[in-house]
Amino acid sequence: MSGAALTGFATSLSLILAIGAQNAFVLRQGVMRRHVFALCLFCAASDAVLIAAGVAGFGRMSAAAPWLPVAMTLGGAAFLVVYGALRLRAAIRGGHALAAAGRGGSVWAVLGTAAALTWLNPHVYLDTLALIGAVSTRFAPGDERLAFGLGAVAASFVFFFTLGYGARLLAPLMASPRAWRLLDLGIALVMWAIAAGLLAGL
Repeated sequence: MSGAALTGFATSLSLILAIGAQNAFVLRQGVMRRHVFALCLFCAASDAVLIAAGVAGFGRMSAAAPWLPVAMTLGGAAFLVVYGALRLRAAIRGGHALAAAGRGGSVWAVLGTAAALTWLNPHVYLDTLALIGAVSTRFAPGDERLAFGLGAVAASFVFFFTLGYGARLLAPLMASPRAWRLLDLGIALVMWAIAAGLLAGL
């Protein structure tokens, strides 16, 4: 069973390592040290739900409802465009230094943004429901498949909490408004690049 767990851990980690919209948001909140625990817990728990669904065999949902991937793609792309525009506006306005740690929104606003970045992202369904679900079929139903799923979930928790709390190591670099402008600009470009990729795949 340890082999199944390690396979699940490695598969999940390889899928979430890429810098995406959700990861960029966690990074930004981690640098600001705002609601990091709640945000990391939400992202990891969301992954856990989706991974469990994929391992349980619900990856066939898109086959049963062919319109679902297109709807999720359009909704996710629209949100990413808007959120990217907000980050670009913040980059242009500037005046946002790390000393202004009181900013960053309430915990509910942060979790609301995280929910949109997570659940409106079609890639997360491809990664968890389809890809992880497909890999899990290599293991026999029961203990082996459960070990695979737990390994995949563990990777998500390790990744998000490492990203969220490790981001504070960047704090000395983020002491100036200029650094925040660059971070916000980078996040805006990442959001738009992902949105463009989603629309190009239609």
